[in-house]
Amino acid sequence: PRRIILVRHGQSEGNIDEGAYTRIPDSKISLTEAGWRQAIECGKRIRTLVESDGAPDWKVYFYVSPYRRSLQTLKAIGMAFERERIAGVREEPRLREQDFGNFQDQERMRVEKEIRLRYGRFFYRFPNGESAADVYDRITGFRETLRADIDIGRFQRPEDRSKNVNLVLVSHGLTLRVFLMRWYKWTVEQFEGLWNFGNTGTMVMETGPGGRYSLLVHHTREELKAFGMTECMIDDQEW
Repeated sequence: PRRIILVRHGQSEGNIDEGAYTRIPDSKISLTEAGWRQAIECGKRIRTLVESDGAPDWKVYFYVSPYRRSLQTLKAIGMAFERERIAGVREEPRLREQDFGNFQDQERMRVEKEIRLRYGRFFYRFPNGESAADVYDRITGFRETLRADIDIGRFQRPEDRSKNVNLVLVSHGLTLRVFLMRWYKWTVEQFEGLWNFGNTGTMVMETGPGGRYSLLVHHTREELKAFGMTECMIDDQEW
């Protein structure tokens, strides 16, 4: 595939009111009206990007977290594409949000997040939930599935195979940071310097002249620095 485009879901009820997590399971948190608008605009941006190659046979293939806000984001993004441009959609549970526990006590979560800062963002495990290290383990499994899908060309029929397929992963902030960490073999220390994308923010892994996926083909050095990448990490993307 020409690109792997990582998309964080649109603004959700939980992004504007953390109290929502005390009443609604995390998996059922919905987009706000602003989140729907963000996702519609995101779809238009992605379409503009993939059309910029000038290839007549481009298509998109989606992997999506099963959480409601991610599925809603995908639905809104998909409005930018005709059915024949969508090579497929796969719901992928391993792309779900980090598990913070079940119904969350708001004050207790505030305390837990303070403890996480002292303990370390990667290794701290929320009670009845996950650490970023746990997410890393399941993303490792997903990456192997993704590589196998790429190797066998499951995005197109054999007679229709083209390099102009764009994979789009619609997921969550931490999960996408962990995906990049796993793909590029970043260290724990490097991971802990990264920041979430904004709602419907994207990170584009695009094939360079050598055929490998680099963040520097689409993004500037300044954008990658703002994401939290060090000069060493950016130099590696250039290589």
